[in-house]
Amino acid sequence: MNMPKEKSKKLMIVDGNSLIHRGFHAIPHLSTSKGEPSNGVYGFVTIFFNALKKIEPDYIAVAFDVPGGTFRNRMYPGYKAKRVKAPQELYDQIPKVKEFVKSLGLPIFEKPDYEADDLIGTIVKHDQDGIKNIIVTGDMDSLQLVDDHTTVFTTIKGLTEVKEYDSDAVLLRYGFGPEYVVDYKALRGDPSDNIPGVAGIGEKGATELIKKFGHIEELYKQLEAESSKAGRLPQTLKAKLLAHKKDAILSKKLATINTNSPIEFDLANTEFGNYDVAAALNFMKSMEFKSLLDKLPKPNGAKKKNIEQIDPSAKVSLSKHYHLIKTQAELDSLVRALKKQKGFAVDTETTSQKEMEAELLGISVSYKKGEAYYIPATPPTPPLIKGGKGGVYPLFSKEGGGGRSASLDLADLKKVLMDKKIEKYGHNMKYDYLVLNLAGIELEPLSFDTMIAVYLLNPGSRGYGLDDQVFRRFGYQMMPIEALIGKGAKQINLSQVPIEQVSQYACEDADYTFQLFETLSKEIKKEKLDKLFYDIDNPLVPVLGLMEKNGIILDSATLNRMAKHVEKDLIALEDKIHKLGKGKFNIASPQQLKEILFTKLELSTVDIKKGKTGLSTAASELEKMKDRHPIIPLLLEYRELAKLKNTYLDALPGLVNGKTGRIHTSYNQTIAATGRLSSVDPNLQNIPIRSEVGNKIREGFVAESGYELLSLDYSQIELRVVAHLSGDKTMKKIFKEGKDIHTATAMEIFEKNESEIDKDDRRYAKVVNFGVLYGLSAYGLTQQVPGITRERAQAFIDKYFLAYQGVSKYLKEIVQTAREKGYVENPLGRRRHLPELNSSQFQVRAAAERAAINMPIQSLAADIIKVAMLDVARKIGVENPECRMLLQVHDELLFEVKTDKVREYAVKIKKLMEQSIELSVPVIVEAKVGKNWGEMEEMRL
Repeated sequence: MNMPKEKSKKLMIVDGNSLIHRGFHAIPHLSTSKGEPSNGVYGFVTIFFNALKKIEPDYIAVAFDVPGGTFRNRMYPGYKAKRVKAPQELYDQIPKVKEFVKSLGLPIFEKPDYEADDLIGTIVKHDQDGIKNIIVTGDMDSLQLVDDHTTVFTTIKGLTEVKEYDSDAVLLRYGFGPEYVVDYKALRGDPSDNIPGVAGIGEKGATELIKKFGHIEELYKQLEAESSKAGRLPQTLKAKLLAHKKDAILSKKLATINTNSPIEFDLANTEFGNYDVAAALNFMKSMEFKSLLDKLPKPNGAKKKNIEQIDPSAKVSLSKHYHLIKTQAELDSLVRALKKQKGFAVDTETTSQKEMEAELLGISVSYKKGEAYYIPATPPTPPLIKGGKGGVYPLFSKEGGGGRSASLDLADLKKVLMDKKIEKYGHNMKYDYLVLNLAGIELEPLSFDTMIAVYLLNPGSRGYGLDDQVFRRFGYQMMPIEALIGKGAKQINLSQVPIEQVSQYACEDADYTFQLFETLSKEIKKEKLDKLFYDIDNPLVPVLGLMEKNGIILDSATLNRMAKHVEKDLIALEDKIHKLGKGKFNIASPQQLKEILFTKLELSTVDIKKGKTGLSTAASELEKMKDRHPIIPLLLEYRELAKLKNTYLDALPGLVNGKTGRIHTSYNQTIAATGRLSSVDPNLQNIPIRSEVGNKIREGFVAESGYELLSLDYSQIELRVVAHLSGDKTMKKIFKEGKDIHTATAMEIFEKNESEIDKDDRRYAKVVNFGVLYGLSAYGLTQQVPGITRERAQAFIDKYFLAYQGVSKYLKEIVQTAREKGYVENPLGRRRHLPELNSSQFQVRAAAERAAINMPIQSLAADIIKVAMLDVARKIGVENPECRMLLQVHDELLFEVKTDKVREYAVKIKKLMEQSIELSVPVIVEAKVGKNWGEMEEMRL
């Protein structure tokens, strides 16, 4: 009887330096919330985990290069001499990669005078019966090590697209086996390592020679013996080979991996699995790699007891410190305890992520670390899942029996939630506030939103969600919602989940929100952000919630008519484009469009960027080609119309709330690093009003019968902020005298009198006015001002800074100050950390410099309108039946006002907006009124 063969065990050998280089260059600049670069480490860990999942090794070893030269430099001083040194940020991250490796209990191999490749080669050639070696690297040099027991697992694109090379795969790629890889390099050389090879022989020539002769030793043997086989080679080729024999022999020595390096290797020391989970978790926490946490492998051995920390789906039982309120007596006891507290954390569980559609399922509260309570807010219900066991919520009465006659009486709990003397804390409180508001509970005071606090401490960061922050600050992985409701097509509603599991999930949220509050309230004070937090950003939460609740009426019929009209325009444009393109093609296909523009029409590709798939057809690139062919303007028009139709005309009517008949956008305070508010679901801030169709889309937003829409818009607020921040005398004088800043700038850069300035002059000056403040270069100006050369564009910019020397000085100083401090801030203390300002990479550094200039200007403008919104909320109200605040769009506030009260409220609001934050130049607000948002007339107040 034949016994089954025992499965070969696998040894994964990782080329540390190769992987960190791949990761560093594959990911745009990435840093932790403390400003520590992390893209190289993130890339390494991503590739490592991907390899781990695919290979499932039993043993792992990691090799690194050691700084300094190697034995190859003594053989040939020019070895790697031409290699461009990587940015210092990459080298700074290598110790962190090693820290990660050590956290998994893995041995690191490095040896002075040897490269990582040599150590890897020595390990795989070590006598290890029954072991399969898999080399994980981005370096194709390792292919020479491939044999019956060794393969190479390499990244071929990005971080996750990989290929495993065995002997057959090497043969398929090169036309010869692994044993000839070094001969190939000896002949063609390697510019990246400065290995000379044979001058004049490229990839094709080297491949053909290897196929004919094999190793270079055999090639030269036959050449020197003038064999018949060698005689068939062209004379010029033979001359090259003989003239560069020394180079070829040296190149082979340089390219050959040393498989006998002086290292001690014991397979038993590389066994993987029995590692300290806490150490690995601490590393992941310190680097803020929450998205990679789930990829952390389950450990073996004694330390497996920590697995619950990284397998949250296993947590389904109720913690002894997390309480599900089942009886009225339990609820009454909780209410009595809450009344004694200074404050407590509140979280809601609902049926939807959209506040206006969500039904309240329950409320969780916490006033002590590690302790929380969940109160179901709905009466008992029949099974929601077919075949379910009884009601989803337990069938309890006030006395705790099993009858289904009554649910908990929440009246006293509501009073506590509405008690202004007891502070309320939450994470993303706008959601909980609005959900409770719609359920008849006015949650107040909203004393501390931990999400807003995290954002203020680290604007421009990522991952402001509760689970992200708990992981980063406490190293604890919270239960993901998917553990309860699943994913994809099989996802269920939270109302269908057993209440014990909902309770565990909800209590955990409240508990850790309370813990975050205790931590963050101290940090906000320490960083001197308390005035900004308590006076502006946190009080704005309920204001935004009520604005979302107000919504705005959409005239769907108007948009539907427009959609049909635009559809006809698109068909007509498509026909014109096809005629100019000499045939039908898919306009939405970049590949087909490239074929038409660059192959069929043979348009010039000068200055056109290339992407991963070749020449780009992005809008920015098409703009450069506007004058190269009549098809280009039509393509740009087609794209704009198609985008407007898909994004707004077709989509908006479907977003009207069935209950209110209005569209309810959602405002986010934590997206823009400058402090600006953003709008989503739908985004009402990005409707392009400069185009005819874009402006007509606004006509679909209308006032209720008996009301009109009132728009109040700050005039040139960012330029007024610039005048204030820079103290530029010329600019301040222009604003104080009530003159037009764009006309004044046009007079300077075009050297004309005011009477000579035409619309085009003013428009170009406007581009310069705003552009140079955000780092617009001469080249960038040529893209926005048709027909001017780069030299003339630079002259415009030079004249601008000559006219406004105070602005020029301010822009230089703000960048220098930010570089010294590591952050930039506005006069109110709103701050953005910019460690990239000291990057050795030009593009990264230049982007950071633009951000340093942009942030104080945009953020102060954003704070001005935020304060105005708070003043309006306090003095007039958000839900005032005579005047409802509906939308905030950049520098504009939109209200729905009773027709006979429009002028009264316009005067009041204009005054509040102009006085919200005092600047050293006048702040002007312009008012418009109309039945719809697109057709509004100016008001003289």
